[in-house]
Amino acid sequence: MRLIDAWMPKAEFSEFHATDVAAPPERAWAAVRELDLGRSWLVRGLFALRSLPALLTRRPKRGERALGTTMDRLLDSGFVLLQEDAPREIVLGLVGRFWTPAGGIVRVTPDEFRAFDRPGMAMAAWNFTVQPTPGGCRVTTETRVRCTDERARRSFSFYWRFVQPFSGLIRMEALRAIRRAAESSGRTS
Repeated sequence: MRLIDAWMPKAEFSEFHATDVAAPPERAWAAVRELDLGRSWLVRGLFALRSLPALLTRRPKRGERALGTTMDRLLDSGFVLLQEDAPREIVLGLVGRFWTPAGGIVRVTPDEFRAFDRPGMAMAAWNFTVQPTPGGCRVTTETRVRCTDERARRSFSFYWRFVQPFSGLIRMEALRAIRRAAESSGRTS
């Protein structure tokens, strides 16, 4: 059983992507943990578009940071590290009203995430797994979303129709970056 199954066994919305990596699992795991999506112009552009409605509807608070592009920045922006089983799987969680301009992020602990049931909210679990294969490994990422009530489900469903393709692009770009980093880290000059 994967860790994400324990954190979110049922989801109303999900997305799964995978890539094969011609490198040992340890190198792929290091690439997962050191992932910096900010190096991708595509991801930077998509994150900028996502933050545009919030910038138009309110003034950023002093010291407020945009949605993160590294693991540390993701955690600073409201994600919570739910569980990590190095070098196999890491699971992040996020709670909010993702369909609103500012995202309505609610900071929670792992225990609070597990028990969260406030009406009008959505919960997301996002994982990366590394599985050994002959000649390397397979890296997968899955995103699952569960809404706390029907009103949130309707709102998220409408939102998901528009953002799901872009969400998929971000995850595929993350896997490409992980594969490039893992495969290039073993090469010598």
